[in-house]
Amino acid sequence: MSNVERTGHLAVYPGSFDPLTNGHLDIARRAARIFDTLIIGVYAFPAKNLLFSADERVALWQEVIATEELHNVRVEQFSTLVVEYVRAVGGQAIIKGLRSPNDFEAEFQQGLMNRKLEPEIETICLLTNLENLFVSSSLLKEVAKLGGDVHDMLPAVAVKALHSKLGK
Repeated sequence: MSNVERTGHLAVYPGSFDPLTNGHLDIARRAARIFDTLIIGVYAFPAKNLLFSADERVALWQEVIATEELHNVRVEQFSTLVVEYVRAVGGQAIIKGLRSPNDFEAEFQQGLMNRKLEPEIETICLLTNLENLFVSSSLLKEVAKLGGDVHDMLPAVAVKALHSKLGK
């Protein structure tokens, strides 16, 4: 974890980001406009079938953030409860993106648990843009694996990394 200056409003956008999509990037851009500092929290050990290591996922985000010139955004890896991580970096909020009612249900339950564990940390949900409504990392991995074109749903660096991982 970095030594984040504890002034201003800081939020954490946590996720596995395997790989990061244009939908993730859209949420990050929008959250970066709202908060003084945004940390992209790459969860190291999600209960998912990962294609990219945590270090690779962090590196992809770092390259995208540099390209996008998001000066108030940084990327860090974490492996604790989200609320513990947010507390440790001096954050006030957790950012979540919502695409569907299923996302809402899952994030609602998780948000209530986080609120129980750490009442001072808010969960803020941002609705996806319509163009990213159906985009998910797992779906894009499957489409790419089967030879489908995913270039307009992922940042260019993520497309390149995905094709490299899949041997395309």
